[in-house]
Amino acid sequence: MKWFVPGRLEVLGKHTDYAGGRSLLAAVDRGVTITLEDADDAIYASTTAVPGELRLLPGQPNDLPKGHWGNYVQATLDRLHLNFGELKPARLTVDSTLPLASGMSSSSALVVAVALAVIDHNGIREREEWQANISDDIDLAGYMATMENGLTFGSLEGFRGVGTFGGSEDHTAMLCCHEGKLTEFTFCPIEEGVSVELPHEWSFVVAVSGVLAEKTGSALESYNNASLRARELAEAWNDATGREDAVLADALASDEDALEGLRAIAAHDEDLTKRLTAFVTESETVIPQAIKALQAGDVEAFGKAADLSQRNADEQLGNQIVETNRLQGLARELGASASAGFGAGFGGSVWALVRTDEAEAFADKWLAAYVGEFPEVAERASTIVTRPGGPARRL
Repeated sequence: MKWFVPGRLEVLGKHTDYAGGRSLLAAVDRGVTITLEDADDAIYASTTAVPGELRLLPGQPNDLPKGHWGNYVQATLDRLHLNFGELKPARLTVDSTLPLASGMSSSSALVVAVALAVIDHNGIREREEWQANISDDIDLAGYMATMENGLTFGSLEGFRGVGTFGGSEDHTAMLCCHEGKLTEFTFCPIEEGVSVELPHEWSFVVAVSGVLAEKTGSALESYNNASLRARELAEAWNDATGREDAVLADALASDEDALEGLRAIAAHDEDLTKRLTAFVTESETVIPQAIKALQAGDVEAFGKAADLSQRNADEQLGNQIVETNRLQGLARELGASASAGFGAGFGGSVWALVRTDEAEAFADKWLAAYVGEFPEVAERASTIVTRPGGPARRL
């Protein structure tokens, strides 16, 4: 059997999902294709990107180094084994057209692809435990997110995951977005909002900075700190008010004066103040403005919302670097109607919205200008042209 799982483009919504905020998302027309065949005694995994084959035993430790792609496969198998029992042997072959560690969620696409193939191979959808917890693709996205963050989902017990304290944005985009559209979601719980058509005359050009945004590498601590600060704000709010709000968005929605209360709570700590400002600006200002602009066909206003998102990420969230800031600036200087960095940050990629018939030429100019300023990333930086694609599907 084969499954295709798209990568995702986080148009807007930097580090909002795990705090219950908004994101504006699209699946893309590139992704991970996984082929599953029968095997005799274990689960084997290989990728067309590198030679060799891994032999993985669900529920048992492996000796793979930290950061190895096989750890994502192992974490997925371990979780399914814990929740649904023994898994049948299989041979998995992974082929990806996504740039690695670029912010387009190649790692989450790998998790989703492995999970979908193994779930089908073992008939897990027919199990009572599955049907008691997962009734639609929204539920499925939430469950697959817990394969990475290690949390429990309903009655499906959590396990260690892959070491990131992330949310379900990636998995939601891959399973629930719509071809040709940008879709708003809110999280904790996941709820689908409005979808806006992206006319065919517009495409996204994605520039990969060449600075790796590896959640399992050196950026892991910085990535997790953004999540921890949001959690700390919610916990401090509950301590001060006696409430039991699960995430920051719940706290903000609890009272018309909640924002001022949270600002007072965070006032003693500059990092907390910045984290609060970053979340509120992105979720409550940028994304509503952007959706309104897209619905009105006002590309200029959409561009201004994206500019605000970039400044907010740099100055308040703190997840941008010199290279991604410059990529965004160059995109606007070269005539892009909108541009912003996306994903976990601390490296990764930047998108630019340009006319489809000019996209390839723009991509060449953008990359040349960027490499001219940062020649040290010339061998790793790249561009792709993409439009919103459909969700994961069995081939």
